[in-house]
Amino acid sequence: MASPFVSRLVLSLSFLALFLAAYSVYHNAAVDQGHRRPLIKAAIPSLLDGAAIESAADLLSYLGLGRSSGRLSDQACVFSAVKEVVDAAINNETRMGASLIRLHFHDCFVDGCDGGILLNDTANFTGEQGAAPNSDSVRGFNVIELAKQNAKTKCSDTPVSCADVLAIAARDSFAKFTGQTYNVTIGARRDARTANLTGANTQLPAPFDSLLVQTQKFADKGFTQREMVVLAGAHTVGFSRCAIVCQNNSINPNRTATLQCNCSAPTITGLVGLDPTPAAFDNRYFQQLVNGQGLLFSDAELMTNGTTAAAARRYLNTTSAFLSDFAAAMVKMSNLPPSNGVRLEIRDVCSRVNVNRSVESM
Repeated sequence: MASPFVSRLVLSLSFLALFLAAYSVYHNAAVDQGHRRPLIKAAIPSLLDGAAIESAADLLSYLGLGRSSGRLSDQACVFSAVKEVVDAAINNETRMGASLIRLHFHDCFVDGCDGGILLNDTANFTGEQGAAPNSDSVRGFNVIELAKQNAKTKCSDTPVSCADVLAIAARDSFAKFTGQTYNVTIGARRDARTANLTGANTQLPAPFDSLLVQTQKFADKGFTQREMVVLAGAHTVGFSRCAIVCQNNSINPNRTATLQCNCSAPTITGLVGLDPTPAAFDNRYFQQLVNGQGLLFSDAELMTNGTTAAAARRYLNTTSAFLSDFAAAMVKMSNLPPSNGVRLEIRDVCSRVNVNRSVESM
């Protein structure tokens, strides 16, 4: 039986012969009901009718030969280019995987997944990075920029938005931790030409939020309480800054006595794991919740309601349910749309808007 490569090569040569024969008759002869059809598609058998074949480059792309046309295989190039950078970053620092998941969350929860959090402040513009939930907290911007530029270099036929890069990076971080994955579609997300500092201060969940406030913030984005609990499960990896948990309104009172932070220092530094295994995407976060030892006040609040407490116990007892539900919630979050009227583009550099480029509006 012929190998797949040989079969595709034979098929390629057959299609090329058909194309040349048709072209030699008359290059404009392919007319369908009074409308001209691209000649290549006219010369290709009907078995390709479902494919987007409009040029010789498309034909080569379909067959897996030559330079990709951007319609059939370029997305794989983008995924590979981003994964290469993300994997290297996590190999260098495990914590970066948690940071990239959080960065994607903090982008999408403020006016949708539009890359707004990536914009640096300028003389005439104040972005989201200085908001209370983000300042000296969110990180990974350099990894996203490197991934974006790697995709631009290796996949020049496929412009990819910074918002898409964020979504891919979060998915790849989850995969790096768990060995599992979920589907990320790219091509529809665009980058905002502005950011929302006020929105970052008011829309993002805070470590001092009550259950009622958390529930409302997630409901505003279309999430149920169970989805809220499973997304809070991202606290199974990564760290909190001691400067945050040394504030009485941000820490679970049950953890104050055992907190390994020097809260009396003039300048509070250091990190504390959000759960006992901050480098592992496991169920220890939920074990802490059920035992009344969730680190943050907002964590502890999840055990004060029947629905949220039941979800926490479910994810403690069934890790597979936690991973599958987390993946589903991440897919849902990654598709949160930008606000109406926002001007959008595909940025060349993630930290700044393009100059003299056409833009779209939602």
